[in-house]
Amino acid sequence: MSTPALPADPRPVYAAATRWVTDLLGRVDDAQLESPTPCDDFDVRALAGHLIGTARRAVALGNGDDVFAVPSVDDRHDAGTYADLTTVAIDSWSGDAKLTAMVKVPWGEVPGAGALWGYVNETLVHGWDLAVATGQDAEPDPALAEATLAVAQRFIPAEIRADDTVPFGPVVESRDGAGPTERLANWSGRTSSAWVQVTA
Repeated sequence: MSTPALPADPRPVYAAATRWVTDLLGRVDDAQLESPTPCDDFDVRALAGHLIGTARRAVALGNGDDVFAVPSVDDRHDAGTYADLTTVAIDSWSGDAKLTAMVKVPWGEVPGAGALWGYVNETLVHGWDLAVATGQDAEPDPALAEATLAVAQRFIPAEIRADDTVPFGPVVESRDGAGPTERLANWSGRTSSAWVQVTA
Protein backbone atom coordinates (compact mmCIF):
# COMPACT_ATOMS: atom_id res chain seq x y z
CA MET A 1 0.00 0.00 0.00
CA SER A 2 1.41 3.40 -0.98
CA THR A 3 1.86 6.16 1.59
CA PRO A 4 -0.59 9.04 1.04
CA ALA A 5 1.12 12.16 -0.28
CA LEU A 6 1.60 14.96 2.20
CA PRO A 7 -0.23 18.23 1.55
CA ALA A 8 1.75 21.17 0.27
CA ASP A 9 3.81 23.31 2.65
CA PRO A 10 1.28 25.46 4.56
CA ARG A 11 3.77 27.89 6.06
CA PRO A 12 3.67 30.62 3.37
CA VAL A 13 -0.13 30.53 3.37
CA TYR A 14 -0.23 30.65 7.18
CA ALA A 15 2.03 33.71 7.17
CA ALA A 16 -0.16 35.50 4.61
CA ALA A 17 -3.43 34.53 6.32
CA THR A 18 -2.24 35.74 9.71
CA ARG A 19 -1.07 39.05 8.23
CA TRP A 20 -4.59 39.55 6.88
CA VAL A 21 -6.16 38.78 10.26
CA THR A 22 -3.69 41.09 12.00
CA ASP A 23 -4.89 43.90 9.73
CA LEU A 24 -8.54 43.03 10.43
CA LEU A 25 -8.00 43.03 14.18
CA GLY A 26 -6.22 46.37 13.97
CA ARG A 27 -9.30 47.96 12.39
CA VAL A 28 -11.87 46.69 14.91
CA ASP A 29 -13.49 49.56 16.78
CA ASP A 30 -14.15 49.16 20.52
CA ALA A 31 -17.83 49.82 19.82
CA GLN A 32 -17.93 46.63 17.74
CA LEU A 33 -16.59 44.27 20.41
CA GLU A 34 -20.02 43.11 21.57
CA SER A 35 -21.40 42.70 18.04
CA PRO A 36 -22.51 39.22 16.93
CA THR A 37 -20.54 37.17 14.41
CA PRO A 38 -21.40 34.25 12.09
CA CYS A 39 -19.74 31.98 14.68
CA ASP A 40 -22.68 31.58 17.09
CA ASP A 41 -20.47 30.98 20.14
CA PHE A 42 -18.60 34.27 19.83
CA ASP A 43 -19.21 38.00 19.73
CA VAL A 44 -16.43 40.07 18.16
CA ARG A 45 -14.44 40.29 21.42
CA ALA A 46 -14.57 36.52 22.03
CA LEU A 47 -13.82 35.79 18.37
CA ALA A 48 -10.71 37.96 18.56
CA GLY A 49 -9.72 36.12 21.74
CA HIS A 50 -10.27 32.81 19.95
CA LEU A 51 -8.02 33.89 17.08
CA ILE A 52 -5.33 34.62 19.66
CA GLY A 53 -5.99 31.25 21.30
CA THR A 54 -5.62 29.59 17.91
CA ALA A 55 -2.29 31.35 17.41
CA ARG A 56 -1.13 30.10 20.82
CA ARG A 57 -2.12 26.57 19.78
CA ALA A 58 -0.15 26.91 16.55
CA VAL A 59 2.87 27.89 18.66
CA ALA A 60 2.33 24.91 20.97
CA LEU A 61 2.02 22.50 18.06
CA GLY A 62 5.17 23.86 16.45
CA ASN A 63 7.02 23.40 19.74
CA GLY A 64 5.76 19.84 20.19
CA ASP A 65 3.49 20.75 23.11
CA ASP A 66 -0.04 19.56 23.86
CA VAL A 67 -2.48 21.85 22.03
CA PHE A 68 -5.32 20.61 24.22
CA ALA A 69 -3.66 22.25 27.22
CA VAL A 70 -3.93 25.68 25.56
CA PRO A 71 -7.25 27.53 26.13
CA SER A 72 -9.13 28.04 22.88
CA VAL A 73 -10.13 31.59 23.84
CA ASP A 74 -7.57 34.05 25.19
CA ASP A 75 -8.43 36.97 27.46
CA ARG A 76 -6.62 39.32 25.05
CA HIS A 77 -8.19 40.50 21.81
CA ASP A 78 -5.73 43.01 20.34
CA ALA A 79 -3.87 42.98 17.05
CA GLY A 80 -0.47 43.44 18.69
CA THR A 81 -0.73 40.28 20.79
CA TYR A 82 -1.93 38.33 17.75
CA ALA A 83 0.89 39.64 15.55
CA ASP A 84 3.51 38.75 18.16
CA LEU A 85 2.15 35.23 18.61
CA THR A 86 1.90 34.48 14.90
CA THR A 87 5.49 35.62 14.43
CA VAL A 88 6.52 33.10 17.10
CA ALA A 89 4.31 30.44 15.50
CA ILE A 90 5.94 30.91 12.10
CA ASP A 91 9.37 30.61 13.69
CA SER A 92 8.36 27.49 15.62
CA TRP A 93 7.43 25.77 12.33
CA SER A 94 10.71 26.58 10.58
CA GLY A 95 12.02 23.00 10.72
CA ASP A 96 10.92 20.92 7.73
CA ALA A 97 10.77 17.72 9.79
CA LYS A 98 7.76 19.13 11.65
CA LEU A 99 5.71 18.88 8.47
CA THR A 100 5.99 15.09 8.34
CA ALA A 101 5.71 14.22 12.05
CA MET A 102 2.29 12.91 13.13
CA VAL A 103 0.52 15.14 15.65
CA LYS A 104 -2.79 15.16 17.53
CA VAL A 105 -5.17 18.05 16.95
CA PRO A 106 -8.89 18.53 17.74
CA TRP A 107 -9.91 17.02 14.40
CA GLY A 108 -7.71 13.91 14.58
CA GLU A 109 -4.15 12.65 14.16
CA VAL A 110 -2.53 14.03 11.02
CA PRO A 111 0.90 14.94 9.64
CA GLY A 112 2.22 18.27 10.90
CA ALA A 113 1.59 19.83 7.49
CA GLY A 114 -2.06 18.80 7.68
CA ALA A 115 -2.32 20.17 11.21
CA LEU A 116 -0.90 23.55 10.26
CA TRP A 117 -3.23 23.66 7.27
CA GLY A 118 -6.00 23.19 9.83
CA TYR A 119 -4.84 26.33 11.58
CA VAL A 120 -4.67 28.11 8.22
CA ASN A 121 -8.27 27.05 7.69
CA GLU A 122 -9.29 28.32 11.11
CA THR A 123 -7.44 31.59 10.56
CA LEU A 124 -9.16 32.27 7.25
CA VAL A 125 -12.63 31.15 8.34
CA HIS A 126 -12.54 33.17 11.55
CA GLY A 127 -10.99 36.03 9.61
CA TRP A 128 -14.03 35.89 7.35
CA ASP A 129 -16.27 35.83 10.45
CA LEU A 130 -14.50 38.89 11.84
CA ALA A 131 -14.53 40.76 8.53
CA VAL A 132 -18.25 40.37 7.83
CA ALA A 133 -19.13 41.12 11.47
CA THR A 134 -17.18 44.39 11.41
CA GLY A 135 -17.88 45.56 7.87
CA GLN A 136 -14.44 44.85 6.42
CA ASP A 137 -13.33 43.22 3.17
CA ALA A 138 -13.92 39.51 3.69
CA GLU A 139 -11.97 38.28 0.66
CA PRO A 140 -8.16 38.45 0.86
CA ASP A 141 -5.93 37.03 -1.89
CA PRO A 142 -8.17 34.33 -3.43
CA ALA A 143 -5.24 31.95 -3.77
CA LEU A 144 -5.10 31.61 0.03
CA ALA A 145 -8.62 30.27 0.38
CA GLU A 146 -8.46 28.19 -2.80
CA ALA A 147 -5.37 26.35 -1.60
CA THR A 148 -6.81 25.93 1.89
CA LEU A 149 -10.15 24.61 0.65
CA ALA A 150 -8.43 21.90 -1.37
CA VAL A 151 -6.65 20.68 1.76
CA ALA A 152 -9.69 21.10 4.02
CA GLN A 153 -11.78 18.93 1.73
CA ARG A 154 -9.16 16.22 2.17
CA PHE A 155 -8.44 16.48 5.89
CA ILE A 156 -11.83 17.75 7.14
CA PRO A 157 -14.22 15.86 4.84
CA ALA A 158 -17.97 16.22 5.13
CA GLU A 159 -18.29 12.64 6.40
CA ILE A 160 -16.53 13.26 9.73
CA ARG A 161 -18.91 16.04 10.82
CA ALA A 162 -21.23 13.51 12.48
CA ASP A 163 -18.55 12.92 15.14
CA ASP A 164 -19.32 15.21 18.10
CA THR A 165 -15.60 15.62 18.80
CA VAL A 166 -14.99 17.23 15.39
CA PRO A 167 -15.27 21.03 15.78
CA PHE A 168 -16.87 21.70 12.40
CA GLY A 169 -20.52 21.95 11.44
CA PRO A 170 -22.12 20.28 8.42
CA VAL A 171 -20.99 21.61 5.06
CA VAL A 172 -23.20 24.45 3.79
CA GLU A 173 -23.90 24.76 0.07
CA SER A 174 -22.33 27.95 -1.25
CA ARG A 175 -24.47 30.60 -2.91
CA ASP A 176 -23.92 31.56 -6.54
CA GLY A 177 -21.14 34.10 -6.78
CA ALA A 178 -19.57 33.30 -3.43
CA GLY A 179 -15.89 34.19 -3.20
CA PRO A 180 -13.28 31.58 -2.27
CA THR A 181 -13.03 32.63 1.39
CA GLU A 182 -16.80 32.52 1.76
CA ARG A 183 -16.81 29.05 0.17
CA LEU A 184 -14.15 27.98 2.64
CA ALA A 185 -16.32 29.30 5.47
CA ASN A 186 -19.25 27.32 4.04
CA TRP A 187 -17.12 24.18 4.04
CA SER A 188 -16.52 24.75 7.75
CA GLY A 189 -20.26 24.99 8.37
CA ARG A 190 -20.94 28.72 8.07
CA THR A 191 -24.25 29.92 6.63
CA SER A 192 -23.22 33.16 4.97
CA SER A 193 -26.44 34.47 3.41
CA ALA A 194 -27.36 36.68 6.38
CA TRP A 195 -23.89 38.23 6.46
CA VAL A 196 -23.04 38.91 2.82
CA GLN A 197 -24.65 41.71 0.85
CA VAL A 198 -25.38 40.55 -2.66
CA THR A 199 -25.40 43.20 -5.37
CA ALA A 200 -27.27 42.75 -8.61
